[in-house]
Amino acid sequence: MKLLRVGAAGAERPALLDAGGTLRDLSGLVTDIDGTLLADDEALGRIRSAADAGELPALDATGLRTGPPVGRIGKIVCIGLNYHDHARETGAEPPAEPVVFLKAPDTVVGPHDTVLVPRGSVKTDWEVELAVVIGRTARCLESADEGLAHVAGYAVAHDVSEREFQIERGGTWDKGKNCETFNPLGPWLVTADEVPDPQDLALRLWVNGELKQDGTTAEQIFPVGEVVRYVSRFMTLYPGDVVNTGTPAGVALGHPEPRPFLRAGDVVELEIEGLGRQRQVFEDA
Repeated sequence: MKLLRVGAAGAERPALLDAGGTLRDLSGLVTDIDGTLLADDEALGRIRSAADAGELPALDATGLRTGPPVGRIGKIVCIGLNYHDHARETGAEPPAEPVVFLKAPDTVVGPHDTVLVPRGSVKTDWEVELAVVIGRTARCLESADEGLAHVAGYAVAHDVSEREFQIERGGTWDKGKNCETFNPLGPWLVTADEVPDPQDLALRLWVNGELKQDGTTAEQIFPVGEVVRYVSRFMTLYPGDVVNTGTPAGVALGHPEPRPFLRAGDVVELEIEGLGRQRQVFEDA
């Protein structure tokens, strides 16, 4: 299923995109698409049954904003340097264990919402990423297969980063990762049953129409199941939590000088095979 949330920010309603491309209203069945729903197999089954029976009313999508596909996110866990080609372009050794950092839930915006270039920024960068949404509480898992079994679905994430804040200002990466609007998510949450192999997905990103990233999740150093297993050994993952699994080569940081960091007026478009497409215009904060 392709689940999404539509409407004004803070007042989104749950919806489903059916196989024919029609937007269907889920508000008669569920109150939101969040961790409570994703952990409820019976509720998800009712949505599937109603969709298969053609019982869901259509929604007019004209002028309707698409919000983040998951509401009330508890935490966003991110994996750095998780693609062989991205590690090479930044001159870093492939990590022996996953590099873990956090983004605050309030960085999340809709897939087509405006992204703000922070005040004083000169090195705002792009990163297309496969986002994993947790569907079952994951605590000290033993295997990658268990990790995959705890995934509710997948989405497109844009892990926007400010490289000066991240790398040159001391401390941890968090300062360059948690600026307002720095995690567009969506358009859809595609349930795990519709993504048979998360290690076989193409990822692409364009800046002002120029292709910058063109990769595949096959390049991941630590695959999805292992990422979920690993993270669960250090923190408990709850339904509705999001894990951003890293970015392929092609970020501005990996370019030779002068690096083409983002400025106000730039347009970034990104997509992952089968998971939909995003488009953001960047503006000064």
